[in-house]
Amino acid sequence: MDNNKASTVVEVLSEALPYIQKLNGKTIVIKYGGNAMTDEALKVGFARDIVLLKQVGINPVIVHGGGPQIAELLERVGKESKFIQGMRVTDTETMDIVEMVLGGLVNKSIVTLINQQGGRAVGLTGKDGSLIRAKKMEIKINPDDENSELVDLGHVGEVHTVDPSVVSMLDADNFIPVIAPIGVGENGESYNINADLVAGKLSTVLGAEKLLLLTNTVGILDKQENLLTGLTAKQVDSYIADGTIYGGMLPKVNCALDAVKSGVKTSHIIDGRVPHAVLLELLTDEGVGTLLKG
Repeated sequence: MDNNKASTVVEVLSEALPYIQKLNGKTIVIKYGGNAMTDEALKVGFARDIVLLKQVGINPVIVHGGGPQIAELLERVGKESKFIQGMRVTDTETMDIVEMVLGGLVNKSIVTLINQQGGRAVGLTGKDGSLIRAKKMEIKINPDDENSELVDLGHVGEVHTVDPSVVSMLDADNFIPVIAPIGVGENGESYNINADLVAGKLSTVLGAEKLLLLTNTVGILDKQENLLTGLTAKQVDSYIADGTIYGGMLPKVNCALDAVKSGVKTSHIIDGRVPHAVLLELLTDEGVGTLLKG
């Protein structure tokens, strides 16, 4: 390493120090998905970032998705994917495949990557230790009509309650929890839950310092496509009202907003396509996405 490169490394570490000090002992809930979870180089970089955070005294908790992997396996077994209002219709056979993919293939591959980088990751689903109690999600055929009929999505759920004791125990023993968004109903039935919603609820219950949502976008943009950051809940509400925030970004923004309104210090919608996006957002002055605060 030449002197110029060495000096750059020292400058970066020096810039990161106050952030490390501020976040020491704090919990960060990270929703992991999108390109960051499918691109090989980004996957390794993410795993290294998580190990580094744990090494410097920060407690990362990972909640992951797996929609593309579920769709791929359903196609391989000849089962058609059907969606209503963006929700996958999940019959019993489809739920078996969802559990196999999320709780098995995807979860264990993330755990393995983190452990290969020197971490101590443990894979969970929301069924383990009754971490996530779920209830059946009900949506209307026409959401704007209060008298509209309800649609049966099968084993699609929403978070009813969260018991964080198993996560807190793992954190305290220096493990890194990696959680698949599958909940358990009152009769022991499994439910597939949106990973953003699980991450948001978990961040609130854990009293997390931050919630990070990795996406395939640069963050929230204004109407001139400039990146917006440092937004208050009031500002976000106004951007939703005037149509600046709309469409597919709305559920993610609402999830981030609910977290800060429920006591999480800040939520971050960040571009998971950027190498080491997690460290850039948490430990540098610039960041790589949109920060929301209460």
